[in-house]
Amino acid sequence: MIADLPMRFAIFADIHANLEALQAVLEDAAKSGCTHYVCLGDVVGYNANPHECVEVIRKLECPVVKGNHDEQAAMIEELHSFNPLAEQALAWTRKNLTAEDKEWLREMRMTRQVRDFTIVHSTLDTPHKWGYVFNQLDAAASFSYQHTNVCFFGHTHAPRAYIRDSSVISLPLNKIHCEMGKKYFVNVGSVGQPRDGDWRSAYVVYDAARGDIDLRRIPYDIETAQKKIVASGLPQRLADRLALGK
Repeated sequence: MIADLPMRFAIFADIHANLEALQAVLEDAAKSGCTHYVCLGDVVGYNANPHECVEVIRKLECPVVKGNHDEQAAMIEELHSFNPLAEQALAWTRKNLTAEDKEWLREMRMTRQVRDFTIVHSTLDTPHKWGYVFNQLDAAASFSYQHTNVCFFGHTHAPRAYIRDSSVISLPLNKIHCEMGKKYFVNVGSVGQPRDGDWRSAYVVYDAARGDIDLRRIPYDIETAQKKIVASGLPQRLADRLALGK
């Protein structure tokens, strides 16, 4: 548990081996006065720098939870639960991770509490099943297992805030001030492969003392990331979709 001190957390998810995007986010976080970092999983998959992204996150020594691509990339058996494009990318990823990388990915926990908030990649009710939260009904199941006022998650690659008071409401994520008596289940978007129509990297800055959550959108060297995908032999479609934010 991190000491109870005023802190600004850079909280990010779904890096998906996009080194250029990760570097841009970390640079912006430093400029924004962030003191600590939190990773919500899917460090690998889809893009061309899985080993390098694992190294960067490991050096941060920050709290991390496991994503579904992290789990699959570290497994030995054949892939069965992904679409063909994701399976092709994961097969490539496995070949480009070291044994030490895979061991680190295997050892990640599914959920964690950091200071006074919770982190998970997918859902709190069944995190190992990798369910998606797309609406209030999906979020309601996780609220039943949320024991802190705030929980951050990823997995859908689209920023969104779900707030439980007398009912569950869904709001676009921009800037939120957390109020006492309410619970917040917040999707921080994706660093390496946004899917909300905006190609720029997404992450949030959480000021724990103030209770403020701010979404940040950061441009990065997308052309280099795309060229690396093509040069590595990964599918062209993975390079093309980065510019579409889908």
